[in-house]
Amino acid sequence: MKKATVIIPVYNVEEYLEECMESVIHQTLKEIEILCVNDGSTDHSLQILEQYAKKDDRIRIISQKNGGYGKAMNQGLDAASGEYIGIVEPDDYVPLNMYEDLYRKAKEQNLDFVKADFYRFVTAENGNKELYYNHLSLNPEDYNHVFNPSETPDAIRFIMNTWSGIYRRDFLEQYKIRHHETAGASFQDNGFWFQTFIYAKRAMILDTPYYMNRRDNPNSSVNNREKVYCINQEYDYIKDILMQDEVLWKRFRHVYWFKKYHNYLGTLWRIAEEYRYEYLMRFSEELKRGIALGDVNPDTFTKKTWNNIERIVQDPEHYYKMCVYPRTINQQVFEQITKLEEENQELRQEIKKIRSSKTFRVGKLLLGAPSLLKKKLRGGR
Repeated sequence: MKKATVIIPVYNVEEYLEECMESVIHQTLKEIEILCVNDGSTDHSLQILEQYAKKDDRIRIISQKNGGYGKAMNQGLDAASGEYIGIVEPDDYVPLNMYEDLYRKAKEQNLDFVKADFYRFVTAENGNKELYYNHLSLNPEDYNHVFNPSETPDAIRFIMNTWSGIYRRDFLEQYKIRHHETAGASFQDNGFWFQTFIYAKRAMILDTPYYMNRRDNPNSSVNNREKVYCINQEYDYIKDILMQDEVLWKRFRHVYWFKKYHNYLGTLWRIAEEYRYEYLMRFSEELKRGIALGDVNPDTFTKKTWNNIERIVQDPEHYYKMCVYPRTINQQVFEQITKLEEENQELRQEIKKIRSSKTFRVGKLLLGAPSLLKKKLRGGR
């Protein structure tokens, strides 16, 4: 049995895929299998994978018609044979010692999962990477010791991601932990993340950053109406799982709503502006129902956040006019300014190019010749 399986779900990422693959095949933990699930890519992603597979027999490619992130991940999970499972997004990459370090810690402590801090990064115009350290928890006491997530609801407050750690495959199989198979690549990791936390008995988070998460386009909006409510579908899915066990629902319902509120609010700013009013109205109705059932608890939130929740619930129309609409207008103005700045920069570059051309220098010389001749004639008198 391989020590770890690394699953890479791939869809149209030819620009970044080689960097990702290089970081995985050169891991210091050599006893790994690498499962690349090609989700119907239409660019050269599959050809890149095939080139790597010819050179490294640890790589296995699974191809499917485009079915979305959740389905691709589940294909990988079903096919995995490693003792532990890691996930790498195809536009990200990992340091070479990541899986060796995480595997060693997982084995030492017999962990269901171990996760670590990570970096988000953007690539500057000069090609340099700008790194931003991300802590899974803001509380230093949460780190570097074994804890029981299934009895620690506050652990749900940790930063949500599925890729900065590894999971014991037997644990995932025992609780049938899989991704929600909805269309596209929107939020399907939320349900997987929740399941790992509500079922795990032994886990650890480390204060050493490993994973490199690309954020070159962090504010991309959701323009497809079908994708607008993907987050709602995902949280309905999570709720269905929690409510299968009355004890689990009672234990986690307040922090479930904590995560749900913050993810819904984040989605409100990501979706295209024409959907924001409709989305906010639905958001308000769901919050009302949650409060009426006692599932949304004020003590779970800061005072400032709870005040915001009350505004959304009590008068969503006013909230839209005062908070959402002005921000939408500001966003439009910002986009227009950005566009003008880009056009201005292009114009400056074009002028610089013209001025450095041979034609411009000759023309400048010819235009200046008459005045130069006059000066010489005056000087000769």
